[in-house]
Amino acid sequence: MAQTAETKHGNNPGIGILQQMFGDRASTSAAVRDQHGHGEGWFPGAPPDLVIFTQTTEEVSEIAKVCSEHKIPMIPFGAGTSLEGHLAALEGGVSIDVSQMNAVLEVNNEDLDCRVQAGVTRKQLNEYLRDTGLFFPIDPGADASLGGMASTRASGTNAVRYGTMRENVLGLTVVMADGRIIKTGGRARKSAAGYDLTRIFVGAEGTLGIITEVQLRLYGIPESVTSAVCQYPDLESAVNTVILTIQSGIPVARIELLDEVQMGACIDYSKLEGFERKVTLFFEFHGSEASTAEQAGQVQALSDEFGGSAFRWTSQAEERTKLWEARHNAFYAACAAAPGKKGMATDACVPISKLADCILDTKRDIEDSGIYAPIVGHVGDGNYHLCLMFDPNDADELKRAKGMVERLNQRAIAYGGTCTGEHGIGYGKKHFLTAEHGDAVAVMRQLKQAFDPDNLMNPGKILSA
Repeated sequence: MAQTAETKHGNNPGIGILQQMFGDRASTSAAVRDQHGHGEGWFPGAPPDLVIFTQTTEEVSEIAKVCSEHKIPMIPFGAGTSLEGHLAALEGGVSIDVSQMNAVLEVNNEDLDCRVQAGVTRKQLNEYLRDTGLFFPIDPGADASLGGMASTRASGTNAVRYGTMRENVLGLTVVMADGRIIKTGGRARKSAAGYDLTRIFVGAEGTLGIITEVQLRLYGIPESVTSAVCQYPDLESAVNTVILTIQSGIPVARIELLDEVQMGACIDYSKLEGFERKVTLFFEFHGSEASTAEQAGQVQALSDEFGGSAFRWTSQAEERTKLWEARHNAFYAACAAAPGKKGMATDACVPISKLADCILDTKRDIEDSGIYAPIVGHVGDGNYHLCLMFDPNDADELKRAKGMVERLNQRAIAYGGTCTGEHGIGYGKKHFLTAEHGDAVAVMRQLKQAFDPDNLMNPGKILSA
């Protein structure tokens, strides 16, 4: 096998065995290895020794058996969209790419559930479901794989109404570190039978086992979908509108916040017309035509109390698509607004009653730092994001950006929140876990030891050694 300076297990006989087993679907190409050693985050990548493109659960099991015998680390890879260094092969090993495991295995229309292989993406699933009258609502923005979304406990713009992956995964097929194949959960909507292993693997980021199949909840496509946009004189007015909307029990499907910096970037990048460079909320309402109109009217009345203007709502699919594409392209809009710089994306989540204080503190921190850092967030559930644009060749700017991320996460924890609402821990946020969970981190280590005694499953992620 051709080796490079980055190869850590090139002389391990297990690598040769796996190459023989998988032939053309096992690659040691430097370009392929590099692609599989990082996600979309800013963290430095680390290439694996070998990349294998799997097609079945049984193949993943065979890989795990060889890796277990020869003590080779395993890193699952889906669509490569993670943000916190989840995919870096910090100790070398085998990247198990499940993107070819992309079959929708069954759809149970009457029970509103389906089973998919881990490499199916959310857009692929909804395209498959298009003629059934059903859809899968979890929407993290990126067209992520559903196995990866389960592994990172993803959520996104619809979480305020439909929840996160935690609430929408009914069961899993998982390959353990020693190659055993287990099934957790099932199609029943509730169960009191034994430990809830499904919830242990959802959010484990591939550190306890490799997810190969996912059983998911589905929902009926709403009769009416209405979007609305409203702009505000300041950040506090917009956030207070969000808080009162949630506390009033209005069943919104989405509430997205863009501060004036992010809105300006989106206007330029996505060619949004008729809007000002002001703090903005995007809303979406699902239900009957009467109910969505009523919800929009209720939110407009609340918005008026806080000086909201330009409240515009539409049920036209083309207009709605344009608005949400602009929101999903917020990261690229921020990058376009700061050419030559790199984006450091991070998130935090707090109880809804603390949202205004936390975001305003963050806004002041941004202004004091002098860093271009738009704010955007799924604020209906208290989750918001920063995209800090920094010059990778400017050590001082990088230091200031890292300092802001540190303060953002510590601030969220101090407000009773979490260091990540949906990005996950990876290796980028490991040091916040103790501050957030205290002695529970020791219990997490015990679970890791029980499930993966040789520390072969995505080592270096979530827990420090």
